[in-house]
Amino acid sequence: MKSKNIKNVFKEGPISSEFIGNSIYKHQSKTSIGAHNIFLGQVRADVVNGKTVSAIEYTAYQDMANQKFHDIREATFNKFQLTCMHIYHSLGTVKAGEICLFVFVSAPHRKVVFKALEYVVEEIKAHVPVFGKEIFEDQSHQWKVNN
Repeated sequence: MKSKNIKNVFKEGPISSEFIGNSIYKHQSKTSIGAHNIFLGQVRADVVNGKTVSAIEYTAYQDMANQKFHDIREATFNKFQLTCMHIYHSLGTVKAGEICLFVFVSAPHRKVVFKALEYVVEEIKAHVPVFGKEIFEDQSHQWKVNN
């Protein structure tokens, strides 16, 4: 099955609750959908070597990342009976407590959205070339390792 009704968008800065709410609201007219599942990745104020993370600055190889997002979407639609899927990832600076990743999957039935969402998020973390530079409160930094 070819993917349909999907979006992949890099967003500058954090992903707002208004944007997330509006994305959900838009699906009320799609009456063949019976279930949605959402993943929100939030920047943590981790303490590393005694220093607290205040933000993460995200960069990406956008052409390569968009191809990986496309590959993940195609594989997901081939593996699961989804109606639609949306992926949004931040670029630029996102402060601790703000949302940096929003994945939204929809299907006629609930069980598939749980499995599909976990699959999509794990594939993004493992294969999409998005890099995070952790900025500490003292303005020093280090490159984040995905886990």
